[in-house]
Amino acid sequence: MPYAPEHKTKTRKRIVECARILFNRHGFSEVSIDTVMAEAGLTRGGFYNHFKNKDELYAEAVASFLNGRGKTWRDEAGVDPVNGGPQTVRDMIESYLSTKHLGDVEGQCPMIALPSDVARATPEVQSAYEALLRAMIWLFENNLPEAPAKRDKAIGLAALCVGGMVLSRTIDDDTLAEEIRNVSKSLALQQLETGERP
Repeated sequence: MPYAPEHKTKTRKRIVECARILFNRHGFSEVSIDTVMAEAGLTRGGFYNHFKNKDELYAEAVASFLNGRGKTWRDEAGVDPVNGGPQTVRDMIESYLSTKHLGDVEGQCPMIALPSDVARATPEVQSAYEALLRAMIWLFENNLPEAPAKRDKAIGLAALCVGGMVLSRTIDDDTLAEEIRNVSKSLALQQLETGERP
């Protein structure tokens, strides 16, 4: 009996989510198609019914974060990207730069987990990564009060959030990592309160 059309869609989503988690954990080069498919409970042969190659899967796994795990994370943090105003900016900064987010390697934003991989990846992967950054900048810009340097501030806040977390994740010294994260959070919140350019 043939599968229903939604079966293929659900299977593809399962593959993408398993891949996203594995890429976050191990990086692109350390994760094979076989590993992804085994994690999804499928055989390698089925992979090519959904994707041309591993790079296409990687691009989709990065892109999936925004409306998948990322949406869940934003909902849990009380972040309303459309109508949240300055409180959403504050909630986003505090949640993004939190200990909980840093420790959630599997659910972590790909901008934190994969920057080095993405720098060497295909244009499709880089485009998916850039879309995440643009979405974060938009969220900040859309919810900041009107000001002449509003876009500059939104870009600066995104850079503090992502940069602070990337450094915190890669530093072996836990004390220094926490200090970097806390200072990044403090500077970002300061910019929100003062209305000055970052």
